[in-house]
Amino acid sequence: MSAGVCEPGDMLHRLLIALVGAPLLAAALLAASIWHDSARDDRAPSDAAVVLGAAVWPGGPSPVFEARIRHAVDLQRAGLVRVIVFTGGVGEGDVIAEADAGRALAIALGVPPASILLERHSTTTLENLLFAREVVRPARLGRLLIVSDPLHLPRALRMARDLGLDAHPSPTPYTRYVSPRARLRFLAREVYYDAKYRLGLEKARTTGP
Repeated sequence: MSAGVCEPGDMLHRLLIALVGAPLLAAALLAASIWHDSARDDRAPSDAAVVLGAAVWPGGPSPVFEARIRHAVDLQRAGLVRVIVFTGGVGEGDVIAEADAGRALAIALGVPPASILLERHSTTTLENLLFAREVVRPARLGRLLIVSDPLHLPRALRMARDLGLDAHPSPTPYTRYVSPRARLRFLAREVYYDAKYRLGLEKARTTGP
């Protein structure tokens, strides 16, 4: 066979490399983008902080959720937001909605009840934001600070803006995911769910209650 002509086996080998390599490259680029964007904090005077729900334990919010709640309270104390919107419904095995658990802790930390709005029906990040939109729009809340863990925010922010919200990131300055292994697992999880959302494979209920 003359030089420069590929054997059928070589062509198949190259095709297999491309089929495997392309998704891996895309995943690596997405991971790098998430890692880079997770450091963004656009805190500035805003109408509200929207706190994305997380697990509730028998004694109250989980440490991950508590960190988000406390960060939103700090934003309100600093005069950066007027209102805090807590999101999240009743998780499997729970007896209280995530939003209600967030409200209870925020009030205990000194936030006036009149400064809190609730979205009690969501079960996913996309639903957090979709149903929160139905809360903030009637209240005429424009600029929003989305509060969550740093690595979670890039995906959440993309969803919020796709929903037409004037959303800006404000990650928790302290996170429970501190070890390299925990952060790597969280990053891998976000790559998976971000790719799923971008490919149009994530669905949400169209309405809450």
